Amino acid sequence: MSAKPRRLWRRWTALLALLGVAVLARGYWNSTRAPVVRTAAVAVADWPAEQAPLRVLLLSDTHVAGPDMPPERLARIVDRLNRLKPDLVLVAGDLVSEKRTATHIYTPAEIVAPLGRLKAPLGVIVAPGNHDHWFRPDALRGALERQGLGVLQNEAVKRGPLIVGGVDDDYTGHDDIPKTFAAMDALGPGVPVIVSHSPDIVPDLRRPVAAVFAGHTHCGQIRLPVIGALTYVSRYGSRFACGDITDEGQRLFVGAGLGTSILPLRFNTPPDVWLVTLGPQGAAR
Repeated sequence: MSAKPRRLWRRWTALLALLGVAVLARGYWNSTRAPVVRTAAVAVADWPAEQAPLRVLLLSDTHVAGPDMPPERLARIVDRLNRLKPDLVLVAGDLVSEKRTATHIYTPAEIVAPLGRLKAPLGVIVAPGNHDHWFRPDALRGALERQGLGVLQNEAVKRGPLIVGGVDDDYTGHDDIPKTFAAMDALGPGVPVIVSHSPDIVPDLRRPVAAVFAGHTHCGQIRLPVIGALTYVSRYGSRFACGDITDEGQRLFVGAGLGTSILPLRFNTPPDVWLVTLGPQGAAR
């Protein structure tokens, strides 16, 4: 190869390398940006008389780990979310990330501490995700409970007019929907809602509930032009991919999450949370 073609080859190689670095830098910036706050309303036919509408905040997939989601960043996000003044906060699992690209893995106490700053009159409820089961599930649950946060693993609790069922992680086979519904039924009348890490539970629900709140899919996390998302990590493909969905009469909300899995990169899938108002038809707040 003569000197001139060799110089051209080196220039093209350098240009492509710079382009690759720029793309990776953009993906990392996307992963660390402030979450988008998405809003929706759910009209509940049998909403209790005299009960004001309630604002439910869904966040998921915090995936605390370096470099993109140290506890300090999650604490800053929590402080901003508190300004939304939710009545109830639902956390749809995957609190931790043990990804191979992580620069630091934190202790259960460090992972959970920022969530202890969440403020809501009806409290904070957590349903575990697959990464939580792969990490240190008992230690995480203990850390959450010490922070005063409720953990539901195929259990239910009544908060105001809501009967909240928490389905344990479907992806790792810890879900038990009949047990969850039995726990909800035992609490008596109320407006039923479910929080689950994975939206894949929806086809197996015994009956519709007012709303299902989930995460897990990251809305694809890396969603490329033409190609689309690399994966939604769902056995239903894109059926429950992202956002405000009505599936065979069941309303559900699937968040993009706050952190990342495998790679600290996002493309066309900004971090987000959902602020959903539940109330009677025509109500506004």
